[in-house]
Amino acid sequence: MERFERNEKEYYSIDVLHIVKTLWKYLWVVVIAGVLAGAVGFGYARYGIEPTYSSHIKLYVNNSSFSLGNTNFSISSSELSAAQSLVKTYGEILNSRSTLERVIQKSEVEYSWKQLSKMIKYAPSNDTEIMLVTVTCNDPYTASKIANTIAEILPIRISEIIDGASMEVVDSAIPELDKVSPSITKYTAIGLMVGVLLSVIVLVVVALLDDTIHDEEYILRTYDYPILGKVPDLLDFSGKSTGYYSQTVKQSQE
Repeated sequence: MERFERNEKEYYSIDVLHIVKTLWKYLWVVVIAGVLAGAVGFGYARYGIEPTYSSHIKLYVNNSSFSLGNTNFSISSSELSAAQSLVKTYGEILNSRSTLERVIQKSEVEYSWKQLSKMIKYAPSNDTEIMLVTVTCNDPYTASKIANTIAEILPIRISEIIDGASMEVVDSAIPELDKVSPSITKYTAIGLMVGVLLSVIVLVVVALLDDTIHDEEYILRTYDYPILGKVPDLLDFSGKSTGYYSQTVKQSQE
């Protein structure tokens, strides 16, 4: 009974050595799966995704005193945190529907103001009073055209809304021909890793479900029963001798 319970417990144990041997035996499957998946990732990034390009402008946020409604603000050049908050205020004005509709009309692009809003990013440049506005779309020349139009429209809109506020253009936009996305290297690497991972998982599952006895070492490790004999591979036609049956088969073939 004790032996039965021991064998029953070991029957559900995981044979790590068998899994490692299976992975080593079918290493070529893992390599091929990784290469094929990497090729799929490369092809998808190269031909399946439309590339995007970015263009940016830099605008200096004027830190002089101004008033917004009934509230007066006084921002000195040393108060960078206040200037950065002002950049956020200007960014909200930039993303407003009325401002973006002026940009669309001026630049003559076929986008809705909601689509254009998703294409525009703004942030303080290196924690300074300079506002960095980046436009990303599928054409580098359209991106630079929209960015330069923003440089024309935004200072006017801000002066209309905030008394005494102004902005100055530090850098205008130029077409950037280097695409921002997709990254072919990134997609290829992801495809390679996914292919390798999936093939390894499949091989591990196959190894776990394989209940075939492959050699006598498995019996010695798993059961306490002694091995009384071993049946040779009578169909092995390699250079090793397998006894009378092997010699008879060779003679009959001759």
